[in-house]
Amino acid sequence: MGHLNLPSSKRNARQYRLLDLVTATFFGIVIIFFLLVFTHLGDSLAASGRQALLLSTADPWQRQRLVALVETGKQQAIEACSAEEVDHMPCEDPRRNSQLSREMNFYRERQCPSPAETPLCLIPPPEGYRVSVRWPESLHKIWHSNMPHNKIADRKGHQGWMKEEGMYFIFPGGGTMFPDGAEQYIDKLSQYIPLTGGVLRTALDMGCGVASFGGYLLNQGILTFSFAPRDSHKSQIQFALERGIPAMVAMLGTRRLPFPAFSFDLVHCSRCLVPFTAYNATYFIEVDRLLRPGGYLVISGPPVLWAKLDKEWADLQAVARALCYELKAVDGNTAIWKKPAGDSCLPNQNEFGLELCDELDDSSYAWYFKLKKCLSRTSSVKDDQVVGMIPKWPETLKKAPSRATLVKNGIDVFEADTRRWARRVAYYKKSLNLKLGTAAIRNVMDMNAFFGGFAAALNSDPVWVMNVVPPRKPSTLGVIYDRGLIGVYHDWCEPFSTYPRTYDLIHVTGIESLIKVPGSSKSRCNLVDLMVEMDRILRPEGTVVIRDSPEVIEKIGRIAHAVRWTATIHEKEPESHAREKILVGTKNFWKLPSASH
Repeated sequence: MGHLNLPSSKRNARQYRLLDLVTATFFGIVIIFFLLVFTHLGDSLAASGRQALLLSTADPWQRQRLVALVETGKQQAIEACSAEEVDHMPCEDPRRNSQLSREMNFYRERQCPSPAETPLCLIPPPEGYRVSVRWPESLHKIWHSNMPHNKIADRKGHQGWMKEEGMYFIFPGGGTMFPDGAEQYIDKLSQYIPLTGGVLRTALDMGCGVASFGGYLLNQGILTFSFAPRDSHKSQIQFALERGIPAMVAMLGTRRLPFPAFSFDLVHCSRCLVPFTAYNATYFIEVDRLLRPGGYLVISGPPVLWAKLDKEWADLQAVARALCYELKAVDGNTAIWKKPAGDSCLPNQNEFGLELCDELDDSSYAWYFKLKKCLSRTSSVKDDQVVGMIPKWPETLKKAPSRATLVKNGIDVFEADTRRWARRVAYYKKSLNLKLGTAAIRNVMDMNAFFGGFAAALNSDPVWVMNVVPPRKPSTLGVIYDRGLIGVYHDWCEPFSTYPRTYDLIHVTGIESLIKVPGSSKSRCNLVDLMVEMDRILRPEGTVVIRDSPEVIEKIGRIAHAVRWTATIHEKEPESHAREKILVGTKNFWKLPSASH
């Protein structure tokens, strides 16, 4: 084929148009470059690009890059999660867990996503959220708008659980097995159990509903740890915590509950529907592990003298007899047993084939530990762990228990720790202007509690403290329970089993140690994820107190800005010789734009 010959003038015009296009493109690139480098437009675009990464979990490298930006202070603020996530619990997410096995309620236990699967964003409050009603008024009423979930009120209102009344949810104090109120029910139990006088101090309420039983036991000086799963009764634990009652989301399924052995003076089940005799009495065995020798077990509701459950009731009594529990009373549908002070009656021949655990078994290890079908030995239990021989509350608070000796020079360390925290808390109140001792602070968490010295120093304040002992730290949670305090095992590289906005004050000493491999400088997770989790469980206008080295506090200060806290850094108390500084952060009360109109 021949070529088409164009006139010279047409070829030149075409070349000029091409040259103009190239020149215009070049100058356009130069102008954009100057805009990006020398104006705020570049900063804005860069920031929006970083924020676009916040909710992206498709690429783990992008997430790591974002974490690095926050740690170095280059990320101004972490983005808010969507409005649908206001009640999000990463490890108890029905959207994720509903696909798992139903066997032994495995799907209702903690099932945590990896950090790479978790959006890095801040949980917003629901529309209409208000600062919580103050304690003790909150025991009886809370703001409806703080958790506008009417399911329990609609289904259980006739049983005295709760009801909607104007802007509030009202809590009459009832329950399924005590519709006339917890106080009347507690009076009935006190005929058989020494609920007054400081003999009993720690109680466990299984399947607690909105925790009115635990709330009213506080009048008797008994501190109750209430738990229930996240189930069809939406937000029952969230209601309990909003009321100012100690509670946590948990499920008795395939694993031990996250408590040490022999921690509770009283274990209570009011229509908790735990199949105690199923799986060769595995669940009864777990209750026995947690109950102190000489302690009391109360089961109210099925199967106790319940229609069409004669076999289940007979089996329950048979298991209790095999473990030498004394049946103190059967009052209506409520049965009360007392656990023996020792294990001298075992091993007995019994139809369930129950045996004692090996002497080397650590009955207090309970972090992701499968339930065992053997009985925890009580032969090594000292007198200060036996109900009736324990010093009465509040004498236990400052007396070093025998379990303190699990730490080298434990008794001396315990006493020094108690004195140290008394000084520190006095300094917090006097010099850091914390609201401790006022109605503004009710629900408190100590993320690295050791012997519980911080909580003990707050005993005169109207607070309760969730003492957390990381499983990679010395096993001191038993000491905390022996003092008459409560707490759980928890690894802070995972989210905590609670709803958003449940704590007024979070305290932590040595925050960096929570993410480190013990005895190493290597990190198992990062401080950004940890502080985003702290923000999730902290109430708006709540307070964070963090003690660590100056270098760590400097890093924490940068991250605090990104999670939208107002933070100040303070010197430690004059008596301290540790190389520490203290960061005090306040969670700002921000809202999603759509919720502010």
